[in-house]
Amino acid sequence: MKAASVYQPDALDLRLLQALQLDGRAPFSRIAEVLGVSDQTVARRYRRLRSEVRLRVLGMADHSRLGRTDWIVRLRCTPDAATPLADALARRPDTSYVGLMSGGTEVMCAMKPRSRQDRDELLLERLPRTRRVTSVDAYCVLHHFYGGPLGWLNKIDALEPAQEAALRPAPPETVARPVVLDSLDEALLGLLRHDGRTTALDLATATGRTESVIKRRLHRLRGTGVLYFDVEHDHEPFGHGTGAVLWLRAEPARLRSVGQALAGHRQVRFAAMVSGQANVVVSVLCRTTEELFAYLADEVGSLAGVRAVEAVPTLREVKALTYDPRRSPGPTTASAVQKT
Repeated sequence: MKAASVYQPDALDLRLLQALQLDGRAPFSRIAEVLGVSDQTVARRYRRLRSEVRLRVLGMADHSRLGRTDWIVRLRCTPDAATPLADALARRPDTSYVGLMSGGTEVMCAMKPRSRQDRDELLLERLPRTRRVTSVDAYCVLHHFYGGPLGWLNKIDALEPAQEAALRPAPPETVARPVVLDSLDEALLGLLRHDGRTTALDLATATGRTESVIKRRLHRLRGTGVLYFDVEHDHEPFGHGTGAVLWLRAEPARLRSVGQALAGHRQVRFAAMVSGQANVVVSVLCRTTEELFAYLADEVGSLAGVRAVEAVPTLREVKALTYDPRRSPGPTTASAVQKT
């Protein structure tokens, strides 16, 4: 019996991924022109990446532009509760990341509540009452150093500088006060969260508005920076099989310089200042555990002002940007879903 071949992404795949990270709604014709290939080639590669590495382009809302606050939650629980709890949290629309961490007794969750009431309902009521959860630690995100519109794919250098410039959209305008959304804005953000490349015609059909109205509204959402696009895909086919979350304690006077340095590291996918004793949280992606060790010892360890580092390996990403049941094949329990 012939063994199934392992998909090996090539240089064109990487260029396409970085192009989509720069502008998730860029037409294939525009990407093809910049990359010097045909429209059909780009479309074919896109379909293949969707099939082989679960590529998805997703429309995301920048909560800082809406005056909303993000939270990161660490939940410690008994081993039998971790998977169903992670699955239940991943299904919630107000979570953007859920991971099974360390020895399978910790779940980490990035939470984007729409209001204080939603935040309190989850943090103060549901999670503390969830069976077999032994502790809940919630950290308020105070400042983003890296993440959001800037993803890990921005750092892979697959594109030439001229190609990046040709594909990079105009930067969003500076917003003096939080942007206020109406029901159409919320509906569009909800639809694009499932597929960022949904056509304006399909969005118009789903919302009952005209295509011209949808295009104007998308232009406004992107222009104010509320809407951006991110790329989700499996990392192992690209040789990056080791992920971890780092909890750093940095000297207050060095917080900004530490965060800015971390943002420039190729391994860093996300970095932010948070409340609590561990005042900087970082998500990193490495090829191997040895590479993770070298990164901690040589790069993080050399940063002036870092007093302590806790490295927590990621066992499984249950939700990266949106929930995909294939990321978490374990069974769920009705009690965990109801509780969360």
